Amino acid sequence: MTSSTASAKTPSLRIGVIGAGVMGTNHGRVLAGLPGVSLVGIVDPLPEHRDRAVELIGCKTFATLDELLLAGVDAVTIAAPTHLHHEVALTCIGRGIHVLVEKPIASTVAEGREIVAAAEKAGVTLMVGHVERFNPAVAAIKQALRDEDILSIGITRVGPFPPRMSNVGVVIDLAVHDIDLIRWFTDSEITEVQPQLSSAVAEREDIALLQFRTASGVLAHINTNWLTPFKARTVTVATRGKYVMGDLLTRQVTECFGFKADGSYSMRHLPVGHDEPLRAELIAFVNAVRSNGTPAVTGQEGVASLEIAIQCLEQPARPAATASAAPLRAAG
Repeated sequence: MTSSTASAKTPSLRIGVIGAGVMGTNHGRVLAGLPGVSLVGIVDPLPEHRDRAVELIGCKTFATLDELLLAGVDAVTIAAPTHLHHEVALTCIGRGIHVLVEKPIASTVAEGREIVAAAEKAGVTLMVGHVERFNPAVAAIKQALRDEDILSIGITRVGPFPPRMSNVGVVIDLAVHDIDLIRWFTDSEITEVQPQLSSAVAEREDIALLQFRTASGVLAHINTNWLTPFKARTVTVATRGKYVMGDLLTRQVTECFGFKADGSYSMRHLPVGHDEPLRAELIAFVNAVRSNGTPAVTGQEGVASLEIAIQCLEQPARPAATASAAPLRAAG
């Protein structure tokens, strides 16, 4: 049997999308163009969302999850609002359906753990949509850090107030991406959290300055807000041997190395791919389902990053030293 004949006999993976907002519509667009995938349709209770999906993708739409499940799916991607992730994921897993759920995995750590436990019991693939890992610039940074002794990580993720934001602030909406990246870059868990949060114009926090220490001793910080008039996404990593700078929007990654006693050093731009992150993520999900292998971002990893994000929201800021404390004196 030739390889072309074998691939022709491989049945298409029937995938549905739950949620036809901006992200869900993008899921549908990408899935509709993937080889070996049949997009069964997109579910959304809002007629205007379904109409947009039909217009942009030309796919079938459903008003309820039950309708999609009756049509028959092997796997789903969940891009519904976060508060629905738990119920929808458990319903699909209960029917033996493989699941990719957008970040954050759920509204609470307990709900996230329930999803993970259900997927393990059912023997289905569960992947969490931390799409930033699939940004080619992030992949280049990760490659540059191989075998390096990481000392510190700094991440900036800022931009204007989002018009479609619901009931979460910048920590759950934005910083959870970077909490995941810190854990991924360091291959280590975060053990200390020092958050500073403020609500300048929004009901929830719209400024967050977050400091972390990992189990491996790496110091990291995240600067995120909805007050910057333009988007910026940058990563800097200091190791004992190099300094890596990445712009996740322009996808330019540079490393400084060869530090000399006189202060001189060398610099080079690293090669960065051109893949669409969401397409790379969905291909990774399809491959994990087909191979029954470990997905690129496991449910446990999704829960771990959510747990740190929630710690940032719940941990009170430390009070400064009182005025009555003895004044600090400079040496000398």
